[in-house]
Order: sequence, then structure tokens, then C-alpha cells
Amino acid sequence: MNYFAHALPFLDRPYLAVATGLPDMLVVADRRVRVRSKHVLGFVDHADSVQSAVARGMIQHFRDDAAFHDTRTFAELNLATSAAMRDALDGDSSMRPRLLGHLLVEVFLDAALVEERPDRLEAYYGALATVDAERIQEAFNRMSPRATFRLAEMIRRIERERFLWDYLDDERLLVRLNQILGRVGLEPLPAGVRGLFAVLRRQVAERKGELLVGIPVRAAWSAGMARKRDVA
Repeated sequence: MNYFAHALPFLDRPYLAVATGLPDMLVVADRRVRVRSKHVLGFVDHADSVQSAVARGMIQHFRDDAAFHDTRTFAELNLATSAAMRDALDGDSSMRPRLLGHLLVEVFLDAALVEERPDRLEAYYGALATVDAERIQEAFNRMSPRATFRLAEMIRRIERERFLWDYLDDERLLVRLNQILGRVGLEPLPAGVRGLFAVLRRQVAERKGELLVGIPVRAAWSAGMARKRDVA
């Protein structure tokens, strides 16, 4: 799962919503830092509300990812997307197609959720703008075996760049994917692969309900769609 899907059920609680993305933020901001559930569980009932929210958000992230990656649907889409990317890249045998297979399922799930509820993505960015990023970094460092001083700036950068909107546009998405590939030392994608995105988007969107089984975002997504039908 990606930032928006993790945060969607908790947008009325900004610190919790933002904290659901912290493990993924660290992959970009400070890859040396690794935090596991065992480091965080003792803080979920902390007297400080921010500390508790940060711990709960991170635990929710770990639980979401475990359930999401365990679904048969994710395995099938991951395999199909990896194969499609490998074929489009002339049989590329590096880890690039496998990485993209995993990443694109998550990105296109976020994109499908945003397309249905763009107001909720604005609420997510509102949450990012509301929280005190330094307090979140301090709360994180109380739990982490290794401190980081890059997390607060990463939170501000996500709020500033608003890159989740780029997932809806094939050209801007390609730019974002090449940034990710560059960070891990892989070759950028040629422009021609954009032609695959429409098909892959549709495959993920059609099965999004299956991808979200057992995860809180499913209830939030279902409730949001019911409200849209009522309005219509």
C-alpha cells in the first residue's frame, strides 16, 4: 500500500494519518533507519497524544502492508504487472520489472482511490499542513533504535510537492517512477512504457475491493462511495 491508502481512514486525526506513511517516508529520507513493530508497540498508549498517534499510525502501516501483500489479488497483479513491464523492456532480467510490478500496483491503487475521492486527497494534504513535523520526528526518535533528522523535512516536502496527484497523469507518473529508479541505481524507463499504464490502471482499479480485504481503508472507501451514490 501507498501513502493515500494507508491514511484514508484516519484523515480526521491528522497526526495518526500522517504517521501511517512514516515507514515509507524513511525509505526515501533515511534508508539507514529501520523500525519494527516491537520498537513501537510500547508507545501506543503513551500519555502524550502525539507520541501515541505516531505509534498507532506506524503499527497500522505494518498491519495494512501485511494484509495487503498477503492477498491473492496482490500476488496476481504483481506478477502480471512485472511480466508486462519485462516484456515492454525487451526482456529486462534486472530487478527493475519486479520492483515496478510491486510499486505500480500500489501506485495505481492510490490513483483509483483518488479518482473516486479527490476531496480526500486534499484532506490528506490538509493533514500534512496541520501537523508539527518536528514533533512527529521527535516522537519517532523516542521509539527508533537509530535517530533520524531527515523525517521532518520529508513530511514538509510531501506536503509541498503534492506528488500524489501525479499518479493520475501518465507523463508525470513516468517522471516520478524514474526518480525512484534513479535512487536505487536502476536505469530509467523509456517514454514508450507509458502506453502500458492505461491497461495496468484499469486492471488494478477493477480489483481494488479485493486488494483491500481486511484493511480499514476498505470500510472508508465503501462509505465514501455510498455517500457519492446518495448525492447522485
